[in-house]
Amino acid sequence: MLIAVDHVQLAAPPGSESALREFYEGVLGMREIPKPPVLAARGGCWFEAGGVQLHVGIEPDFRPARKAHPGLRVRGIESYAEQIASRGTEITWDDNLPGHLRFYAEDPVGNRLEFLEPVA
Repeated sequence: MLIAVDHVQLAAPPGSESALREFYEGVLGMREIPKPPVLAARGGCWFEAGGVQLHVGIEPDFRPARKAHPGLRVRGIESYAEQIASRGTEITWDDNLPGHLRFYAEDPVGNRLEFLEPVA
């Protein structure tokens, strides 16, 4: 029986960990969580916010995910979008999902991210 999604993993190129930390911690406000030592040796970073984990693994032949993406639920989406945009990340609003406010952005290595908030 499936009970939850434990985490979502994205890929990134070798040597991008510093840019990933700046974005996921500094821009999005997530907290980096430690990787087990055997996995830390492979590079990459793990982040958490609101009980959601996002793992970013290193892939030597990296290509950013342009269509596939995590959908990240937020509270106060307009101010969150302004905060992200003020840090230099481009925001693209999309009104095609009824009952939600949402926008898309890319992480520093080009992976697509969706941010959404249900509206009453």
